[in-house]
Amino acid sequence: MSSKRKSLPIGSDNFRIIREQDKYFIDKTLMIKDFIEFGDEVTLITRPRRFGKTLNMTMLREFFDITKDSREIFNGLAIMETEYANQINSRPVIYFSFKDCKATTLNDLFAEIKNILQQEYMRYYEIFKGNVDETHLVYRRFFIICERFTDDTYKPDDLKNAIALLEQVTALFYGKTPIVLIDEYDQPIIAGYENDYHKELKAFFAVLYGSALKGQEYLHKALMTGIQRVAKEGIFSGLNNVRVYTVVSEKYSKYFGFTSEETEILLKNFDKELDEDIKQKYNGYIIGNTEIYNPWSMICYAADGKLHNYWINTSDNFLIKNSLRHADKSFKLDLDKMRTENGAEIYVKLDSAIIELNRNDALWGLFINAGYATVIEQISENLMKVRIPNEEVKTEIEKFIVEIVNIKENRLYEMFQYLIAKDIVNFKEIYQSLVLDYTSYNDSRENAYHMLLLGMTFSIEHLYRISSNIEAGHGRPDIRMESKNKNNPHIIVEFKKCKEGGNIENLKDEALQQILDNKYHRSLSGEVLCLGIAHDIKRCDVAYKIIEIN
Repeated sequence: MSSKRKSLPIGSDNFRIIREQDKYFIDKTLMIKDFIEFGDEVTLITRPRRFGKTLNMTMLREFFDITKDSREIFNGLAIMETEYANQINSRPVIYFSFKDCKATTLNDLFAEIKNILQQEYMRYYEIFKGNVDETHLVYRRFFIICERFTDDTYKPDDLKNAIALLEQVTALFYGKTPIVLIDEYDQPIIAGYENDYHKELKAFFAVLYGSALKGQEYLHKALMTGIQRVAKEGIFSGLNNVRVYTVVSEKYSKYFGFTSEETEILLKNFDKELDEDIKQKYNGYIIGNTEIYNPWSMICYAADGKLHNYWINTSDNFLIKNSLRHADKSFKLDLDKMRTENGAEIYVKLDSAIIELNRNDALWGLFINAGYATVIEQISENLMKVRIPNEEVKTEIEKFIVEIVNIKENRLYEMFQYLIAKDIVNFKEIYQSLVLDYTSYNDSRENAYHMLLLGMTFSIEHLYRISSNIEAGHGRPDIRMESKNKNNPHIIVEFKKCKEGGNIENLKDEALQQILDNKYHRSLSGEVLCLGIAHDIKRCDVAYKIIEIN
C-alpha cells in the first residue's frame, strides 16, 4: 500500500501515469489473475461511472501489452507475487476507450469513433512499417485503412470491421492472438439515444463488435466495460460467448470501488478517520457481497476533507432524468420505499435495452447499473430488494424529482422553511400553488397528493428522517418526518381526498384527528407538528396542531 502524502490521482485514470508519477494507488492488480483464471472468452463488466473502470482497463493493457516494458510500474504489486507474473508483456493488446463519445450528431460521432480507432491503428503502423511484407493480403488491407484514416477518405463502413482486422494483423505479426480491451463500450449507444440517432448505430455496432468477438479465431480474450448490459439493442446479436458480471455478481466485486479496509487505509494516510458521517455520505454500495465505497468521492474527500457531493457532478444523467419523467406512479411509490433502510422489493431486469426504459423493470435496471440504487438482497434472478446507497446519491435523486415537476429549488426551500417554522399560512399558500401548477403529478386519488409532497421532502433529508406508510403508533401515517435537530419540530402529515359533494373543511379535521387518535407521534419526544391536509382536485386546506411529547 502506498505511503503517506503521495499525491492523489484526481483527474487521472491512466495506470502508467499514476505509477510513473508515484501517485497514491490502491492495488487492484489481482484482477489480472482473475481475468486469466476465469477463462471467459469475452467478458463484460458493468459498473457505475467513476468506479475505476478506465484505470483497471489501462492496468490490464499495461500488464499484457507485448509492445511495452511494464515491469518497473508493476514492481511491488500483488500480481507480481503470483504464478502469472511471467505473463507480463506477453501478448499484443488492442485497446479502445469510447468514454468520450458524446457527439450530438451521427456524423460527429462517427468522426469520434474514427479518431479512437485511428490512434490504435497508427500505434501498430509505427511497428509494422518496414518490418512486414506489405504485399501480403492482410497487411495490405491494414495499410489501406491507415491511409484512409490519415487522408480522410474513409467512410463509416470502413470502420465496421476495423477491430477484427486489427486482431488478424497483430496475430499474424506476433504469432500470438491478441487481447482486446474496450472501455465504456456503451457510451456511443447512450449518446445516440440522447441525441436521436440511436437506430442508425445499431447495425454499425452489431458488425463492429460482432466481427471482433463472435467466433473470432484471431482473438485470445476480450474484456469490455460499461454502465449497461444492452443485450437487446441488437448489437450483440448472435453473441453467445459473452460472460456478463453485473453489480450483483460476486466475481470481480472488489476491484471496482474501494472496500471498507481500503477506504480506512486511504483516509488514515491523509490524517482522516472513517466515521459515521463519511459512511452515510459515500458508502452503501453492495457489489456481489462486498461493501463498496464510491472511489471518486473518497479520493476527493481525502484531498480536501469536505463532505461535498463529488460523484453527482460528473455527468448529466440524461437517461435517468428522461426515463423518470415518464415513470408511472408504481415506480415512484417504490422509489419512495427505496430510501428507507428496509428498501423496496422490485422486479428488475439488468440487461434490458435502452429503448425499453419506459418499463419499470428496465428503469430499475438502469438505476442499479448506474449506481442510484444498490441491491441489498437478491431474492431470485429478477426479484431484488434495493435501496438508495448513501446521502450523496439521495441528493441527486432529490434534484431529479424537483426537475420532474419543474419546481424551482428556492420555492421548495421557502415552503419547507415555513413548515419548519410552523408558519402554516405561508406553507399552505406555496403548497396550494404547487398543487395548482403541477397537475401532471395529480389525479383523482389521494395517493397523488401524497406522492407530490413526499417527492419534495428529498430536499430536507439533511434535516429529517423521512418515512412513508411505515408503522407508527396504531397505524401507518402517510408521511412522518423525524427531526435530526432538537430545535426543529417533528412533522406528521395525513392526507384525505374529498369525495364528490364532500366537505373539504371537515375532511382536513378528520385527517388531523386520525393522527391524534392513532398516536402516530408515539416514540417521538419534543415538539410535534401534526398536519391534516385535505384535497378537492386542485383545492386544498390544512388543519394542524402542535403537541409536546415528554
